[in-house]
Amino acid sequence: MSSELILLVDDEPSIVQLLRMYLERENFRVESVGDGEAALEAIQQSMPQLVVLDVMLPRLDGFEVCRRLRAENNPVAVIMLTARDEDIDKILGLELGADDYLTKPFNPRELVARIKAILRRAERTAQADGAPIHLADMIVDPIRREVHIAGRALDLRTQEFEVLFTLASQPGRVFTREQLLQQAWGFDFYGQTRTVDVHIAHLRKKMSGSSVNIETVTGIGYKLVV
Repeated sequence: MSSELILLVDDEPSIVQLLRMYLERENFRVESVGDGEAALEAIQQSMPQLVVLDVMLPRLDGFEVCRRLRAENNPVAVIMLTARDEDIDKILGLELGADDYLTKPFNPRELVARIKAILRRAERTAQADGAPIHLADMIVDPIRREVHIAGRALDLRTQEFEVLFTLASQPGRVFTREQLLQQAWGFDFYGQTRTVDVHIAHLRKKMSGSSVNIETVTGIGYKLVV
């Protein structure tokens, strides 16, 4: 039975009430706040496992809340909610560190499925094989969730680690963007795959100088090569 705490950050009571009903039905514990400053306080005090964070909020918007969390190296999982398609580029392009996003209106069942997938993810990677993966000058440690290149620790976001771990688990294999979404994010998603490209771009910058590289396979996806 699930007992993880989910923090809902939205100033629309109808959305909060609906999501609370769906989440409590799945035995999640739920807290809610209605503005960005209250969100930061609640995260510090309650330490939720995941935050559902609306972009448009009073006092501090969702972008700033997420930015501050990651600046403080707070690892809490974040799913951002946006009412505008153009916000997606900001979520992906500003390196905010959100784990996922949904565009309003959305199906509450899909949000619950994504929450479950994100919360299962760390356990799944740790249980896959406790032994670190050694590839040339790179070591990927699924237990500690750390990556080192030539002795240098990489500062990876949660989702960046998941993508790199997926690729490193089967070096040389070509993964489509949809396969990376399914394996690294933990759910089937047949819509926008820009998020994969953005995470790959971030990883390439952080892996600069390594003898291990992420190659693009035109028209298909990506693979990790030494």
